[in-house]
Amino acid sequence: MATPSTTKLSSRGQVVIPEEIRNRLGLEPGAQFVVVGEGDVVVLKALQAPKMTEFKELLDRARRSAEEAGLTPEDVTRAIREVRNEG
Repeated sequence: MATPSTTKLSSRGQVVIPEEIRNRLGLEPGAQFVVVGEGDVVVLKALQAPKMTEFKELLDRARRSAEEAGLTPEDVTRAIREVRNEG
């Protein structure tokens, strides 16, 4: 496990992630995070878009599930239209 570092919260609510951690995790400006707070613990989880191969696998699984459920492309289009009209 890496050695812990300390940082401060700015008056604008910003926290600087120490350089060693940014470098080790490959974090670059603009990186996005999910933030969870519970008690005195704050957890930052970096969000990363799936790689194209992972995205294709997810898409293939979704297509197989839709086929197994008997859904047609028209069913999916209709469902999307219905949800968008509710918003």
